[in-house]
Parts: sequence; structure tokens; C-alpha cells
Amino acid sequence: MGKFVRDYGLSVVLAALFVVSWVLQALTGWVDFASRQEAHGEAATLFGASGYVWPWLQATFENWQSEFLQLFTMAIFTAFLIHRGSTESRDSDEETMLVLTDIQDRLARMEGKRS
Repeated sequence: MGKFVRDYGLSVVLAALFVVSWVLQALTGWVDFASRQEAHGEAATLFGASGYVWPWLQATFENWQSEFLQLFTMAIFTAFLIHRGSTESRDSDEETMLVLTDIQDRLARMEGKRS
């Protein structure tokens, strides 16, 4: 278990934070929904045409669209697409080889001057 937590600690913590925040959203949403239903003289139900599941799903998907999907797409795009000059973009293999060749040439010149 310790190796798993060490190797996947970031994922475990993020998953736990996600689950806790989702449960809190559901609980606080239920309290708000129940009080609104009570104010209108109706019983608060979980399922059915006017049940809590519908506003809960709406709030969940709004959060997914506005937060999680934006972050997800940015992470995926950053991993696969390049924006030249951006610190998030990796250089192409050709550019990396050119930089390495330049460094090697500079080192060779520096060693030649010492002799």
C-alpha cells in the first residue's frame, strides 16, 4: 500500500479531493433543494419529475464543462500540440538535436582554446 501511495500519491489526493467536493456539492445542494421544496409546500424527493437528481446533474455537468473539461483539454493539448516559444511545449527532435550539436561544438571550441 505504501508503494502505491508513493507512486500514485498525486492521483490519490486529487481523486479524494474530487470525491469529497462532489459529495459536499450533493449534500449542500440537497439542503438547498429541500428548503425550496418546503417553501413551496412540496415534499423533497430524490427521483421523479421534480426530484433532486435533475438539479444535481445540472450542477455537476455545469462544473464539468466549466472546470474539469477545460483543464483536461488544456493538459491533452499541451501534451500533443506545440506552440513555438511556449514553456509548456516541447521542442521537436530536430530542434533538440540542433541545440545539442551547438552545445557540443561550443564545448569542443572551449577545449581547443585550453590546449
